[in-house]
Amino acid sequence: MGNQIRKARKKKGLSQEQLAFDADVVRSYIGGIERGERNVSFLTLIKIAECLGCDVAKFTKGIPK
Repeated sequence: MGNQIRKARKKKGLSQEQLAFDADVVRSYIGGIERGERNVSFLTLIKIAECLGCDVAKFTKGIPK
């Protein structure tokens, strides 16, 4: 999921810092999510998806059951 978020963030031309500001989280949290070191709550995932202009399903597609 973190890789999907990173790809969407870069495609949108946002830094981790800008995405964190827009999603109201700290920058290191975004980095941790992208590296797969942090678990993300569903509410935060919704905020990130909104900031990136995509649907939550984009980030969860292909994740094993």
